[in-house]
Amino acid sequence: MLLDSILPRLIRRGTLRLRRPDGSVVTFGGARPGPAAAMALTNKGIARRLVMNPNLAFGEGYMDGSIEPIEGSTIYDLLDVMILNLAEGGSHPAMRAGQAVRWALRRVLDPNSSARSRRNVAHHYDLNGRLYALFLDADRQYSCAYFPTGRESLEEAQALKKRHIASKLRLDRPDLEVLDIGSGWGGLAITLAREHGARVTGLTLSEEQLAESRARAESAGVSDRVRFELMDYRDWRRPVDRVVSVGMFEHVGINHYTAFFRTVKAALKEDGVALVHAIGQSEGPATTNPWLTKYIFPGGYSPALSEVVPAVEGAGLWITDIEILRLHYAMTIAQWRGRFAENRNAIKALYDERFCRMFEFYLAASELAFRRWGHMNWQMQLTRDVNALPLTRDYMLEAERAAAYPHDPPPSTGPRGAVEGDVERAEG
Repeated sequence: MLLDSILPRLIRRGTLRLRRPDGSVVTFGGARPGPAAAMALTNKGIARRLVMNPNLAFGEGYMDGSIEPIEGSTIYDLLDVMILNLAEGGSHPAMRAGQAVRWALRRVLDPNSSARSRRNVAHHYDLNGRLYALFLDADRQYSCAYFPTGRESLEEAQALKKRHIASKLRLDRPDLEVLDIGSGWGGLAITLAREHGARVTGLTLSEEQLAESRARAESAGVSDRVRFELMDYRDWRRPVDRVVSVGMFEHVGINHYTAFFRTVKAALKEDGVALVHAIGQSEGPATTNPWLTKYIFPGGYSPALSEVVPAVEGAGLWITDIEILRLHYAMTIAQWRGRFAENRNAIKALYDERFCRMFEFYLAASELAFRRWGHMNWQMQLTRDVNALPLTRDYMLEAERAAAYPHDPPPSTGPRGAVEGDVERAEG
């Protein structure tokens, strides 16, 4: 197989055992220590596709059963070998060529108009609502959690994430008006209203999220302080005290960064504060994997800070704080993967085996992007006025330590959980 001539250049660390369609087995790598995995190719067609278009073929092959983990391996193990080697210089000619084409066309292929953005959001977020209830925390926080010790449960870490963000918004008096751009299922907006006395408007492009958010606000008794609208951020026209956006900037599109931050500036009162939380890349600008674009997040891209900061400057905003959350999202996704596995039969009943495999591939690849390939989360605090905030960050720490949300989950008292163990296993 032609694939046999490519894999030695790709697998430089760890080992990959490959069972060919004819049943023969060959092992690649082994020169340097690293993870090990084994897979079987069930037909000749997948071998050709892995040569010609590996970015799509690997994920699609797993989805349709043409690629099967064997000898105790999982799709996580297979992706760990592949992603680690790609991150450390392993090469595949078709992958290099595809990357060059995507780089050349990345602005042409980024028409994130309002209508396109709504279709992109519907592709992922308007799935059966029960799906997300089966692997997210009870508050349905679908973004990076915050693990100060690494021992927190998912519920604790998501509550701490909201508290961390609230401290940076400096909600130091009641009745501050907050605009939540990309409000998800409403958990952050409800928390800011219930625990901080804020008045919040959440914007979403998802019909499913809109209905669930409104129902949750009513159930929580805060519908007089929280409202949700089906609205593109570009259509907001009124200044508020605070702007927050969590896990939405990845969907803005590289052609629209300056417009986004100009909208944030226009939405802030003169003494207002904004906090944007998003996925980023530590190694500079890149492109989005074609499989992820096709099956999970059409129009999505996680930018390098070198792409974001010029847009902030162009909009005339002050960057008053930046924090980089490194392995926090890897820890978050590790817990999502565990819950997905526990509820796999229920999820398969909602969809089918192919969908389950698609989501397993997505979660495993996403976690490994943070462990192996330089992905991280950034939180950027912004103001219009240089005098809008105290001179030091002490107020953030003081607010965070003083907060005691009565609706928080109880602290974990059991032994160290799977999250920290996962970190040690993946990095050992």
